[in-house]
Amino acid sequence: METVSILPVDSYIVINKSFLNENDRKILTMLYQPIIGCISVNLFFSLWVDLNKSEILSNEYTHHHLMSVTKLSLDEIVTARRKLEAIGLIKTYYKEGDINNYVYELYSPLNPAEFFSNPILSMSLFSSVEKKEYENIVAYFKMPKVTLNDFENISVRFSELYTISTKDMKDVTEKNMKGKEKLEVIVDNDVDFNFIKSSMPKGLLSKNAFNEKTKTLISKLIYLYNFDNITISNIIKNSINEKGMIDELNLKKSCKNYYSFENKGQTPKLCFKSKNNNKYDSEVKDLKVKLINCFESSTPYEFLKAKYKGGNPTSKDVTLLEGLLVNQKLNPGVINVLIDYVIRTNDKKLNKNLVEAIASQWKMLGIDTVEDAMRQAEKEYKKHNKYKAEKNNKIKKNNEKLPHWYGKEIKREEMTKEEEDELRDMLKEFV
Repeated sequence: METVSILPVDSYIVINKSFLNENDRKILTMLYQPIIGCISVNLFFSLWVDLNKSEILSNEYTHHHLMSVTKLSLDEIVTARRKLEAIGLIKTYYKEGDINNYVYELYSPLNPAEFFSNPILSMSLFSSVEKKEYENIVAYFKMPKVTLNDFENISVRFSELYTISTKDMKDVTEKNMKGKEKLEVIVDNDVDFNFIKSSMPKGLLSKNAFNEKTKTLISKLIYLYNFDNITISNIIKNSINEKGMIDELNLKKSCKNYYSFENKGQTPKLCFKSKNNNKYDSEVKDLKVKLINCFESSTPYEFLKAKYKGGNPTSKDVTLLEGLLVNQKLNPGVINVLIDYVIRTNDKKLNKNLVEAIASQWKMLGIDTVEDAMRQAEKEYKKHNKYKAEKNNKIKKNNEKLPHWYGKEIKREEMTKEEEDELRDMLKEFV
């Protein structure tokens, strides 16, 4: 689960762990895209393009480069990348620093035979497209049946043409050679293999029946069909062949039939789990703490969009936000406080010169947390009012007044009814 905050200035390199070819493009588009979506597949293609001529390693890029070539926001890139990770096409490595560094490893998609023999992937594809479309995809990748009963195999063996002579060579084994590396789809579930083994009748199973390959398959089937250990044990008992081994095809078929029977012919449905954010826990009752969480958890684009009541920010606003992230290198939460401060004190106008002037000041002051930004915004507001008071000899009360959370210590304390109503109104912009 991602716990770091990614910024446009953060760098990345791409490492190709496999041989990628045009056939892989077709497999990604036809088999993987219906499951993870076109944005994720296009992100994979974009990272693939980043590789240099050797097709092994890329130059170092920033995520701003990735945003530019894909026209995706950082949130969209992270979501697409996580889907690629989950389905076994990418591994991501992270190193923290003044500028955070990422390494993206690209892996080959499974070939069609491997894909359709994987119960999770095949069922995910089935649940993502219409039945007729699924049948068309299967038919496309099926090998045609060619009868060779009337033909004789006249192919020669290696030993018929070649012989091995003696040569002075200590080691003919090459290490670290590039191959077509693939990743497994990893699922988390609690499988009690000791219980399953103990529930099997004595003498029925071979000692090699529960090998790693079979265990992986059982884990996937339990995840896919949401079986408990007792249910899968009973199904396994009926999937053991005469050699005491678990027949994988029979096991998959039996699991599918059992699930279909129990669910009146229905099949499992693939559902994407959006990233949970505990910061928005409904049990959090302190409105000020919850507001800080809004500042910290929203991207500047999302925050400004909320200010626009769901409308899209203008291209000028987006350019301004990118400058604050890339050039000023401000924390996204700090940018959100800055946006809120300027909009509330400048007649709902996001003035570019004013925003950049305040951003430069905050950067020089070393402000990098939401709490620090809120305290500094309060100081700026007091200074602004003092200047106006000296100039006009009065303070315009209740005119463009800042919200009460400016200058307040972030702790649990009693709030007035006015403060509480004001905070609730602000939070409505984000829920």
